[in-house]
Amino acid sequence: MNSPGYLSFLQVSAIPLFLLFSTTRVGQFFLMSEYAESFPPILGSQVHTLILGTVPGQASLKATQYYAHPRNAFWPIMMAIIANREKGTEGLKFNPSVPFSYEPAKSLDYTHRCQQLSDNGYAIWDVLASCTRPGSLDSKIVKGTEQPNDIANLVRTHPELTCIVCNGRTAENLLKRHITKALPRPVHIQSTKGDELPPNAIRLLSLPSTSPSMASLTLADKYQVWAEGLLG
Repeated sequence: MNSPGYLSFLQVSAIPLFLLFSTTRVGQFFLMSEYAESFPPILGSQVHTLILGTVPGQASLKATQYYAHPRNAFWPIMMAIIANREKGTEGLKFNPSVPFSYEPAKSLDYTHRCQQLSDNGYAIWDVLASCTRPGSLDSKIVKGTEQPNDIANLVRTHPELTCIVCNGRTAENLLKRHITKALPRPVHIQSTKGDELPPNAIRLLSLPSTSPSMASLTLADKYQVWAEGLLG
């Protein structure tokens, strides 16, 4: 006879696997590890550019910080862009004699980096408020579990906003699928540099993902494209 509170092998094998998995502590841990939820937006009182990711990856969720993976290019790129804003086009070009690295951004604590962004009119958020996604890859997001953030309200409360940047193609696709039609102002997809922005419209710019999984571009290459998009 089995001891109280224990099930025999035959009894366990008769329980549907999904039910057994979802009601055990181990199963609940793995199910919860597939749930991703975004953070509140980082923004100041004045916002000219909103940068949207998809949803935080595992490293970010663990650290409760945006773009926390040590090889994510977001913070090195944005810290360099902010430093070069005053230089205009002179600050666009990457100088190959001076290696572009992750180190300068790492030397600043997270709070300081966020303050630099908001002080310079940049805001960051994610398209999705939550979703199911095993691991960190955008390609693993389970369609049908996507819950978008209320980006329309952010746009409504910041009429000075002129540009939305999608950090990667997936963020752009999710924005178009869930949010674009709900925005209180028209969105103009920039097809060529120097396109004239229609009255009251928001420029939509899709830039290469800063994720380390986007390995076809080097850190310096990503900086060049982002700098031309944001400073050009």
